[in-house]
Amino acid sequence: MSISPLMPMATAAWLVENTTLTFKQIADFCNLHEVEVQGIADGEVAKGIKAYNPITSGQLTREEIDLSCKDENRPLNIINYDIEISSSEKKLKKYIPLSKRQDKPDSVLWILKNHPQLKDSQIAKLVGITKNSVVAIRNKSYWNYNSLNPKDPVAINLFSQKDLLDALEKAERRIKREKKLKEKEQKQNNQN
Repeated sequence: MSISPLMPMATAAWLVENTTLTFKQIADFCNLHEVEVQGIADGEVAKGIKAYNPITSGQLTREEIDLSCKDENRPLNIINYDIEISSSEKKLKKYIPLSKRQDKPDSVLWILKNHPQLKDSQIAKLVGITKNSVVAIRNKSYWNYNSLNPKDPVAINLFSQKDLLDALEKAERRIKREKKLKEKEQKQNNQN
């Protein structure tokens, strides 16, 4: 079986609309039957499919298409098999069920006890709670502080271990920067 392009029907639709290639050349390239390609050209097949340009994805070049347009017996050759599909979409917030939302303050208490180097804003972002609530729990002025029980947020699946490690690394870098800045200020004060 030959390697077909990404989205073969959509690619075939684009090739039919934008080139003078024969149905056989397009069918061979897209691993479709010649009758399917003819149906695409007639508008009977792939009516709702949006045409996909194989040049923009790097699967074909304009030169490759032109060479095959001039010679009916020359097959189209796919240029790039490995297509990089980037995901630039913003990470969506994960839905937290109502039953787990009551565990958020418990998780904040656990993080404050086990990882005091994290800033309040980092904790709020990790757990998905307001910064004011984190400050209130840290100061023991949270409205329900006496009934809080520290719970590991990773264990109750509020966020992943990787998220926690990333936040800890960021906190360590911040602490090192602040330490260097203090040392630099002390050197300047000692010199004066």
